[in-house]
Amino acid sequence: MSVDAPTAGPAALSAAGPAAVRRARPALIVGVFVAAIALVVVLALVDLTLGTSHVGVGDLLGLLTGTGDDEALAVLVASRAPRVLAALLVGTALGLSGSALQSVARNPLASPDTLAVNAGAYFTVVLAAVTGLTLPFAVNGALAFVGGLAAAALVLAIARGGAEGPTRLVLAGSATMLALSSLTILLMLLFEQETMGMFAWGEGSIVQSGTSKVVRAAPVVLLAGIALVLWARRLDVLALGDDTASVLGLDVRRTRLVSVLLAVLLAALAVTVAGPIGFVGLTAPVIARLVAGRVPGMARHRLLLPLAALAGCVVVLGADVLLRVAVPGVASVAIPTGVVTTLVGASVMVWLARRLRDSGPTRSTASVSAHPASRRRVGVVVVVLAAAVVTALVAGFLLGDRLLLMGDVANWFAGVSGRQVSFVLDQRTPRVLAALLAGAALGLAGTTVQAVARNPLAEPSLLGITGGAGVGAVTAIVVFPGAPFWVVSAAAAVGALSTFALVYALANRRGLSSDRLVLVGIGVSAAATSIITLIVVLTSPWNTTMALTWLSGSTYGRTAEQVWPVAVALLVMVPLIVRWRRDLDVLAVDDDVARVLGVQLERTRLALLVVTALLTAAAVTAIGVVGFVGLLAPHLARSLVGSSHARVIPVAALLGALLVSLADTLGRTVIAPAQIPAGLLTAMIGTPYFIYLLWRTRRSAL
Repeated sequence: MSVDAPTAGPAALSAAGPAAVRRARPALIVGVFVAAIALVVVLALVDLTLGTSHVGVGDLLGLLTGTGDDEALAVLVASRAPRVLAALLVGTALGLSGSALQSVARNPLASPDTLAVNAGAYFTVVLAAVTGLTLPFAVNGALAFVGGLAAAALVLAIARGGAEGPTRLVLAGSATMLALSSLTILLMLLFEQETMGMFAWGEGSIVQSGTSKVVRAAPVVLLAGIALVLWARRLDVLALGDDTASVLGLDVRRTRLVSVLLAVLLAALAVTVAGPIGFVGLTAPVIARLVAGRVPGMARHRLLLPLAALAGCVVVLGADVLLRVAVPGVASVAIPTGVVTTLVGASVMVWLARRLRDSGPTRSTASVSAHPASRRRVGVVVVVLAAAVVTALVAGFLLGDRLLLMGDVANWFAGVSGRQVSFVLDQRTPRVLAALLAGAALGLAGTTVQAVARNPLAEPSLLGITGGAGVGAVTAIVVFPGAPFWVVSAAAAVGALSTFALVYALANRRGLSSDRLVLVGIGVSAAATSIITLIVVLTSPWNTTMALTWLSGSTYGRTAEQVWPVAVALLVMVPLIVRWRRDLDVLAVDDDVARVLGVQLERTRLALLVVTALLTAAAVTAIGVVGFVGLLAPHLARSLVGSSHARVIPVAALLGALLVSLADTLGRTVIAPAQIPAGLLTAMIGTPYFIYLLWRTRRSAL
């Protein structure tokens, strides 16, 4: 993929040659920096005047004139000044980090978020908190650095340093981030006391209790920033391309390695101070490059990097000011600043995705892991999978915090079981059925979305549909506490359909592009996750379990009425999908083939995506947000029975049901009486397979 306008991404760096120097206008460059610094100063001063106490502008001005009181001084020193200083430090660090990563990857969508640096750093910090030990700041920073570096190395290796385009880079980063987030949520659920308060902090909060963290991190950020600026000439040469840079005598490998190490160090320091503040490392460099593209001579990294640092300060301070103005009072303290930056950054990501155009034809899902299969093989596969699903169903009834026997289940069905057995099975049966039916729905939803998007790596959660359904469900629970479950189901369906409509409209620019659909979906999905956090923090700040339950996918506390929506959705939608099986075969190949064969392309595609959204919404109401089932099930189905959707549809449904059912049973049994949410297990199972898919297609493309 490439960018419509060179000013929108690292491609603009090609203008940094001698001609750019001759056209440079020093006065204009100085003016840009003066304006940026002035904006940072103004936002910082405004932020100092905002807070929960009654101390206002007059009181702060009184401190300057010597007429202020002790209360104003205490508020300034203990609360507001540390918060502003943290915003400046984090904005500087993430602006520099994101700019360096975009230059190394030569990709406008590279950032500490999309490369999973923040997720890796956050995971190691939470892992350290689980020990219950109070570790020194330097140790926490070192752990965050190691975690972020490991995650970035994996993502860059899979995406060949970003050489295969934005979509592969963001997909690899999203998969790695989801796996690390699943592990992090698991730690929070298992060690609730040790990690108390880290849920909101996990969205990025610049609230500080003093300046100790900022003071310790500031010298390292300053040194790393200076090192990057000194490294600027090498980054300028690297922007010309690996071959050209090598001819000019640049050690490309060493330049990349040092740049990534410095970028990860800066991002890790930001996480250690304020948590993973989302998308600042994406937004700030984009702003800097847009400005630099309009000012001759500013495209060189020695100017671009400081400008990105200032832009990062503007983004973080602006988000904090906006938050405090929009949500005055104590609530503004509880809401993480990272929620606002993530919403802004997700919008920037969607904007960038809309500016990207395809570099070539998309690989057909019909040819991915699809080998011709005989009817006998298909029959054997279906029979084996059906038997496995029945076995998983029985295991779900028998296993859990209390082990039962087949006789207990038989007596329960006959209505002659004891009180304890009846109580256990009354609680367990809706959970088992919810997992089974929701898994089948997600398997079918993944099948349709992969065919329509013509991308074997697409799935409902990566397209934002799952997140939208989660937003709708959580909103209904919060706004209508104690409401009938059909209200929650309807809200989830509305959320899924609305999100789908938004993603579809944004991605459908000059025709529906597969890559654009995935990138827009990932941006919208990130925004949906932040909205869920915002809703929970605003309405029930101490009840993080509710958010974690929806975000991790759990069958805990499910009742029969929560099973009915997904059962009804399957009864209605499966016949429609079966009816459109031939259209799915054609759509998975090529738009031109579909038109030649008389398929009403846009109408059929829209109808199938609506079916996908409804199936996903039903699954979310049953078990919450579960990822990767919609990826694994259809992909494994094609590898077993070929690409014909007449065969893929039943096999994908069975595989989805089997995967979620086994994950739910294992989650209820392995560490009983504690439980691991099913969605966390499917993410931990699905992520390695997803990375394997990316790695395998990487090698085939070489």
